[in-house]
Amino acid sequence: MSSRPTDFAPSGQQGPWPQGPALLPGGVVGNARYRLLKYSGYDQPGNAHLWRAKDGQLGRDVALTILIGDQANDDDVARVRRTLDRAMHAASYAHPGVSRILDVLGVGNGISPGEGVLGIVVAEWTNGTDLVDLVAEGPLPPGTASRLLEPLAAAVEGAHHAGLVLGTAHPQRIRVTPEGQLRLAFPGPHPDADARDDVKGLGAILYLLLTGRWALPGGPDSLPAAPTDPNGSVIAPRSLDPVVPHALSTVAVRSLEDTSVGGIRTGAAILRVLDEIVETEAETGPALVTTGDQEDNVVWTTRRPVKDRARSRKLAFGVTALAGATLLVLGWVTMTVVGFFSDSAKNTGGPPLVITQVVPTSPANSSTATLPPAETGPVKPLRATVYNVASDADNPNRALLAIDGDPNTSWQTDRYLNNFPSLKPGVGLMVTFAQPVRLRQIIISSPSAGTTIEIRTSTSDNPELTQTRLVGSMTLKSGETSIPVRMTEPSQRVLIWVSKLGDSGRLFATQLDEIRFQ
Repeated sequence: MSSRPTDFAPSGQQGPWPQGPALLPGGVVGNARYRLLKYSGYDQPGNAHLWRAKDGQLGRDVALTILIGDQANDDDVARVRRTLDRAMHAASYAHPGVSRILDVLGVGNGISPGEGVLGIVVAEWTNGTDLVDLVAEGPLPPGTASRLLEPLAAAVEGAHHAGLVLGTAHPQRIRVTPEGQLRLAFPGPHPDADARDDVKGLGAILYLLLTGRWALPGGPDSLPAAPTDPNGSVIAPRSLDPVVPHALSTVAVRSLEDTSVGGIRTGAAILRVLDEIVETEAETGPALVTTGDQEDNVVWTTRRPVKDRARSRKLAFGVTALAGATLLVLGWVTMTVVGFFSDSAKNTGGPPLVITQVVPTSPANSSTATLPPAETGPVKPLRATVYNVASDADNPNRALLAIDGDPNTSWQTDRYLNNFPSLKPGVGLMVTFAQPVRLRQIIISSPSAGTTIEIRTSTSDNPELTQTRLVGSMTLKSGETSIPVRMTEPSQRVLIWVSKLGDSGRLFATQLDEIRFQ
């Protein structure tokens, strides 16, 4: 295959370049629908050029993964066809960590013959900055790196559950969103990539965030390669920077190793370590990052609120002392009032003041005892965690988004090839309140019509499903669904149990945008 002369190629262009003026800024591809705006990189193993472009029909920016090859070469044609087939299957997968695929084009189907282009994967554009630009000034703090990678690792794990491969093993396919999360911005996996390559990609990205070096072959020239020992193994990030936690350094290296010698096999194993680091890492100050993309002009912070236990103890002691002082004052006022009326009775010759003590009647001594009054109005939960009785939890780092009061954020189950209970009996959210409540109804906002929800109460955070009590159930409609709840006694824990998933086309999944309790 011929290569484009370098003086016509965009600055920083790598790899083979097709003949013709199309793949230059201002050029058009896809039957002249997409005008190229900015070159983003070259994925050598997939022979794919990455571009930001403008959709001339809809007037929006898109991300193009342009697959190059010789139309007369059967191997090139077969390779591109395999990539396009994989992209079409992945188009049904929706996750915040992956840019949504909008269209898949091939020669004769959106691409004119003779352009030197064999295929294009069109995806929604991701605002923010390039991953390579993010680490240009040096490695990131371990806590920041973990928070950045969490959504992408969750996306990989969900895709693997659905039998899909994403293709994360190249840094220029990844962008950083304005919210401070890594996202696969240029989907379209290599024809020979498998789930293990996705895991290696996560390890290499983590290694890059911690060291500023790329640990897989085929990376961009702008990134230095990861150092290796005499045996060819990548040197651990902790050996380069002792600040890196041992667990994080280990998971980065083991993700890159062959599974036959102890390498990590799944994204879930990486995600567990990331969650642990995020919970325990205490940042000394906010890590503000200004994106290098001037058009987006975004600033985001990766700092989470710091849990100061010493401050919490001091506050608790202070509240206790204040409550004690308040009781003393109330007692003194009571005694003063009683004394005043007693003296008045003596001075006027009236009957002495009699104070009668009222003893509350317990249920054991009275048949007319009633339950505590039910809660009135909305009740705000304290926290939510994913409750799973089989395999790994579904998107555990997004559980709180279902109760955060924002219907634009959501918790989603993984995508499954078969509906429950084929693989497992279900999955749910265990919602905890500050104190026991007796609910009358639960309102769920969801686009996943056909989902069956059971409302159950529990006395512990991780009970067996048979130990929970069913208090309500309903099949969701698209939008808001109100589920009546019959609770005979207050409970501090309520399980939102998904026993049947919604039908999302070829796969089954459920999305809960917001849950309100009354």
